[in-house]
Amino acid sequence: MTGRPERSRPPERPEQSGISVIRRPGRDLSDRDGLAVLLTAYPLQTQAEKGEAVADAGGLPERYRAEILDPGTAFATDVVLLALRGDAPVGCLVVTAPVDGRSEIKRLWTDPALRGLGIASSLVGAALAHAAESGLSTVRLSVWNWRTGAIALYERLGFTVTDPWDERDRLVYLQSTVSPAGRGPEQE
Repeated sequence: MTGRPERSRPPERPEQSGISVIRRPGRDLSDRDGLAVLLTAYPLQTQAEKGEAVADAGGLPERYRAEILDPGTAFATDVVLLALRGDAPVGCLVVTAPVDGRSEIKRLWTDPALRGLGIASSLVGAALAHAAESGLSTVRLSVWNWRTGAIALYERLGFTVTDPWDERDRLVYLQSTVSPAGRGPEQE
């Protein structure tokens, strides 16, 4: 992959006209990507849903603030997918650098005003395609148990519940076996 973003049309649904997904190495991110707005909205919403709302990014846990302030460093070894409507970022997803043949999906977020258009499905599909192209065997993720819509999406896309790898309460752990490039997730 070059430093230039790779752009693809999401195959999901025709009503997504104008939505494309670009793939960027984390180290190549810049302030111009518009990622900070999405990375800020994600944890602000999460904190509110947990009953721990904060007014702005300054009140977020340090790990989130570091990602917002310097995503190029926070995600230096990862791949970031951005969904764009025209040139405006409307969704994001991070695929972590592989460890032991697997990567993790993190920070899936779409603009709430555009939900239901298949943007999240396109981002996850692009993440699975990236994993297949990279020769990975498994992609995993964790999602808060109250995000039933997200859990249903992941299950529709072939993810299944798996054993936890984190100590945080209220998380559901899912994984998908990645098939070779050019095919969808393997069904077990």
